[in-house]
Amino acid sequence: MTWDVTADLVVVGTGVAGLTAALRATELGLRVVAVTKTTIEDGNTRRAQGGVAVVLPGASGITDISDSVEAHVADTVAAGAGLCDENAVWAIVAAGPAAVTTLRARGAGFDGGAGELHRTREGGHRAFRVIHAGGDATGAEIERALAGAARGAGLPLLEGQPVTDVLFDDAGRVAGLALLGGGVLRARAVLLATGGLGHLYAVSTNAEVATGDGLALALRAGAVTADLEFVQFHPTALYAGHASRGRQPLVTEALRGEGAVLLDITGAPVMTGVHPLGGLAPRDVVAAAITRRMAATAAEHVLLDAMHLGDALLRRRFPTVYAACMALGLDPACAPIPVAPAAHYQCGGVVTDLSGRTTVPGLYAAGEVARTGLHGANRLASNSLLEGLVMGARTAEAVAADLMSLPRPGPPLPCCLVRPIADRDAVQQAMSAHVGIGRDAAGLTTALAAAGATSPRPLRTARDAEDAALTLAAAAVLAAATARTESRGCHLRTDHPRTAARWRRSIAIVLDDAGVPVPAASALVGGAA
Repeated sequence: MTWDVTADLVVVGTGVAGLTAALRATELGLRVVAVTKTTIEDGNTRRAQGGVAVVLPGASGITDISDSVEAHVADTVAAGAGLCDENAVWAIVAAGPAAVTTLRARGAGFDGGAGELHRTREGGHRAFRVIHAGGDATGAEIERALAGAARGAGLPLLEGQPVTDVLFDDAGRVAGLALLGGGVLRARAVLLATGGLGHLYAVSTNAEVATGDGLALALRAGAVTADLEFVQFHPTALYAGHASRGRQPLVTEALRGEGAVLLDITGAPVMTGVHPLGGLAPRDVVAAAITRRMAATAAEHVLLDAMHLGDALLRRRFPTVYAACMALGLDPACAPIPVAPAAHYQCGGVVTDLSGRTTVPGLYAAGEVARTGLHGANRLASNSLLEGLVMGARTAEAVAADLMSLPRPGPPLPCCLVRPIADRDAVQQAMSAHVGIGRDAAGLTTALAAAGATSPRPLRTARDAEDAALTLAAAAVLAAATARTESRGCHLRTDHPRTAARWRRSIAIVLDDAGVPVPAASALVGGAA
């Protein structure tokens, strides 16, 4: 079946990057179709608690330094541990105010009203520059506004349609997408905005849809990826017990921005003497410190003491966290919150330029699935919604410009829907045990064996498609993690604990002729400025 034989652009994914791109492309006169494997609202965007990191004039909040774009850039680069592309950082950070203005014009409301917006501080930020909505429900408000704008614009939307392949014509031009069940969606350009791969791990803060779909689609299409070893673990997911698996509630670090303190189970502070920013150090630093303290105390969690904020403020400012705690019978106004690190964000991804173009003409990527160079080896808190807003719009503009010269593709060629698939639970357990915070060669080898224990299976269900994507994503992350024999940012090698100057570069991963992820022939791409 063919749904649309005349689309200019198909957007895969309906989070902040995908919907921003689809709306902007529609404004530019392109014929756009958005497709998602579940529903328009079911993704990570609506679960983002923290906010948007952006330097805005007139925002309220108490800070001890005068904020600026330069300061935001400096904090981003510091968090990125030497691997940020500073040109990308400058371009995206500087475009933030205009992107937020456009978002507000599309109906998004932020705390503080029409005048001064309230702002807070999160990990790695030296200034109060994070704007938020609904206290700790910023992503939900952004998703509501963008989904409403998309429906209002009459954007064609295909829900419940997993994508299995990017399709090409007989001349090698991008020609559309293959959908599970045999459907074909023809288009002149494809934008991947599918989010990350949090469910490579047994415990994650991500929505269940985060199964590495876009990364797998891009690799199979021949695109270059990079920085895949840098999977950020959020320091504070709500600990719900030893047997907990899958998505766990996030406990936003904005609580620490309001003075909450991390303690171990004996009551000793976790971050004292670890970093000058204490509990608001970059996420990789805090997550590693918590992991060390858990090991030292033989505990499965630490504690976040936010009791000083009181019941009224916790209910008003952090309603999402408050509700999640109360659902487990925990009152954060009366007792510390048990927290532990959980897989959170893919810092690398499909290599793009600052207009969302991948290494495959006609294929674009934006949002968490893309590697722009903004995040480097560790993402600065609340830079992800910023990147999605900025790069979604920039990518749509690039597509509109490129289609003026890109030849129209011919009919898409069929693809093979038999894929190597490993057992999901075995992969998740191996990744959590050996490719989390603290890795070594032996553990990486064990995890690679789990990801490599595959059997060829036809893609008949959405679960099959996800498992195939997770299998390929795991192998790609492991290829990068094995190659980087140092510790940097989110990548902590216990057998190579030092940071090495020779690895101040990004490792590129591609598929070889056998479909196996390997470092690219050049081994390295990009790098810090």
